[in-house]
Amino acid sequence: MSQPARRYTSEIRDEQARRTRRAIVAAAHDLFLARGYAATTVDAIAQAAHVSRRTVFNSAGGKAALLKLAWDWAIVGDDEPIPLADRPAVKAIQAEPDPHKALALWAQMVVEIAARAAPIAEVLTAAADADADAAQLAADADRDRTFGATAFTQQYAADLCWALMDPHLYRLLVTQRGWTAADFTQWLSSSLAATLLRTS
Repeated sequence: MSQPARRYTSEIRDEQARRTRRAIVAAAHDLFLARGYAATTVDAIAQAAHVSRRTVFNSAGGKAALLKLAWDWAIVGDDEPIPLADRPAVKAIQAEPDPHKALALWAQMVVEIAARAAPIAEVLTAAADADADAAQLAADADRDRTFGATAFTQQYAADLCWALMDPHLYRLLVTQRGWTAADFTQWLSSSLAATLLRTS
């Protein structure tokens, strides 16, 4: 009979801890924007969040950890432990069969993320010049952005390359229509470049 009461008490503690952590990260975020990373102290963050210095470290960690949390939460838009790749916006892009619509959804997601993350991104860039932990976070952010862009573009580039690699296409143009292998190679290269490498 006491198990539900214990679970309820545990849920209350977990929610209180989450609210405390959210307040600490929000305070750190605002102070990073107002003062910069280097000038923001853990004591100042604790004061702004109305908690002790020890609570800051126990709940979220030091300045580098707080910067990472501020960055991560800006990217996804909240503090839910759900990676960006598992968010509804990304799932909608992956499920969209029309490349033009998928591109529009991707652009919309990119803009929404940029609107949230641009301010803290400036802090991160400046901090990376003088702080090794911030530099690593900036490098990780660049890597994650490259991974996301690659995954999106490969979704459609792979389909195109798969189709053009079909030997039946070679047989149609070279064997049946009389193209030379050099002609086919040039056309294939030009077609891929026009689609995959175009800039407008």
